[in-house]
Amino acid sequence: MSTATETEGQAKDLQELESVVIRFCGDSGDGMQLAGTQFTNVSAAFGNDVSTLPDFPAEIRAPAGSLAGVSGFQLCFSSSDIYTPGDEVDTLVAMNPAALKTNVKDLKRGGTLIVNDDAFDKSNLQKAHYDDNPLDVGDSLAGYHLHRVPMTRLTRDAVEGLGLSQREADRCKNFFALGLVYWLYDRDPKPTEEWIQTKFSKHPSIAEANLRALKAGQNYGDATESFAVHYKVAPADLPPGMYRKITGNEAVAFGLVTAAKLAKQELFYGGYPITPASDILHELSKLKHFGVRTFQAEDEIAAITSVIGAAFGGALAVTASSGPGIALKGEGIGLAVMTELPLVIVNVQRGGPSTGLPTKTEQSDLFLSYFGRNGDCPLPLLAAQSPGDCFEMAQEAMRIAVEHMTPVFLLTDGYIANGAEPWPIPNLADLKPIQVTHPTEPNGNGDGYLPYLRDERLVRPWAVPGTPGLEHRLGGIEKSDGTGNVDYDPQNHQHMVETRQRKIDLIADDIPEQEVFGPDQGELLVVSWGGPFGAVRTAVDHCLKEGKSVAHCHLRYINPFPRNLGDLLGRYRKVLVPELNMGQLRMILRGKYLVDAVGYNKIQGKPFLVSEVVARIKKMLGPT
Repeated sequence: MSTATETEGQAKDLQELESVVIRFCGDSGDGMQLAGTQFTNVSAAFGNDVSTLPDFPAEIRAPAGSLAGVSGFQLCFSSSDIYTPGDEVDTLVAMNPAALKTNVKDLKRGGTLIVNDDAFDKSNLQKAHYDDNPLDVGDSLAGYHLHRVPMTRLTRDAVEGLGLSQREADRCKNFFALGLVYWLYDRDPKPTEEWIQTKFSKHPSIAEANLRALKAGQNYGDATESFAVHYKVAPADLPPGMYRKITGNEAVAFGLVTAAKLAKQELFYGGYPITPASDILHELSKLKHFGVRTFQAEDEIAAITSVIGAAFGGALAVTASSGPGIALKGEGIGLAVMTELPLVIVNVQRGGPSTGLPTKTEQSDLFLSYFGRNGDCPLPLLAAQSPGDCFEMAQEAMRIAVEHMTPVFLLTDGYIANGAEPWPIPNLADLKPIQVTHPTEPNGNGDGYLPYLRDERLVRPWAVPGTPGLEHRLGGIEKSDGTGNVDYDPQNHQHMVETRQRKIDLIADDIPEQEVFGPDQGELLVVSWGGPFGAVRTAVDHCLKEGKSVAHCHLRYINPFPRNLGDLLGRYRKVLVPELNMGQLRMILRGKYLVDAVGYNKIQGKPFLVSEVVARIKKMLGPT
């Protein structure tokens, strides 16, 4: 939807749009992530609703100009509520032939295509496996509004006289592209100008060069005859409050620190770097003044055992990794389950198996997190649905861990972890309290301290080592309930295995009942979890507006499931489970509730498109 207006004093039309999808793409050294992040920040500051999808190359430094080295950043900004970074791209900025080749298929027909014409030389065309220059070849790009902009030359002209080398000058061309797109969508560049001045305060010539390039891009859009129209997206009608842009990894870190403050405890994080979870460690390491201690271990096994030690010592303990690292942590997680120590394990999922697709998103670690330990080894499983939701679910994971004395899995994925959205900063009074109790007196009625004497929820006490009279030992060998003494008796082992399972099952009484978006009964229920939330919610909303009998059930608690889930599933004739895996949640639902759930599975390292889910819903419903 758009409206055209004439603004007094302007030579070009200004059209108003409801939402726009932009993608910046280029070589991994072209600064596309920075350009996309700055456009996101400016749009969020303006008041738009924003959703982003960064797309990193897997190689640390692929050859410049190669297909494998393309880096992209997609964002959708809108004057209304949005849940995804968009399906088709409205404006594609391609900095070289490889970027064009790998991304142009996502540009909608009639969309705006802006290319750095200077990069389409013989060498770069060969690296992208083009026989001829696609900008010159017949009808290959005839379906788009193509703008060939000599960005490299114009950037060099803009920074001339500042004493920069050619390489330094060329690194400013991302700001030229950003300035041009700022003009195209009527964005105020002031926040970016302030960021440049702060970022490069110790390098005045670099700061001035980037500012000049940014301004040159704006001036080019205003002066060239190539662009006859530019566009405006009004602010969104968001609920009142103070907002900031937040990524999923940032939100996890902030949520964990908030949980520690709510519990009046110190936070210990032990981890080993792995894509895409490393930023959680990076963010927490900046927050030492909030009582956070971070430890970069030598490997994943050291990371999980350090966290077990911290939990035994009475700290709020957390580790994070992705699929390969979670596999290595498996034995340690089993020890935490056996000893019933509270800690949080964040699994930021990526494409697998093995090293798989390290920079792409997937949901294929559900089985690993649910079952991936030897023996019957149950623990709670939570999954965040969006970047901002990671803040709440990190706190919820910690609350369940300490109040039920168990390790807890929190699942996110690469899409959630690296994506960003506007996040309303919450009021402290609205945050759910976290109760931590460390006993100070023996509980054995004359028999000393019993580390496994349970309450009505089967939760054992959490004594801090060194507390007089509460000396005790823990270990991975089976033990007697109550005393914790080593016990190999067959009946005792069955009792302890069943007790640990019942303790997890009872957590269902301490979590919310499952809600449904749409009618509470009908033809089709779409069940999702994790990152697909936005695409599925938007698709279901679209179908509801067409009068379809469909509803959406999004799960944030996966083990145990909400206590009313079985009843909800039985209210619909059909159940569809879209997942970025081969059908892992579907198999669990079928096994637990005997429901004839049908899977819709995508394993391409990319999130669902709304259009894909809409098409599958209509196929499930059949002709109406």
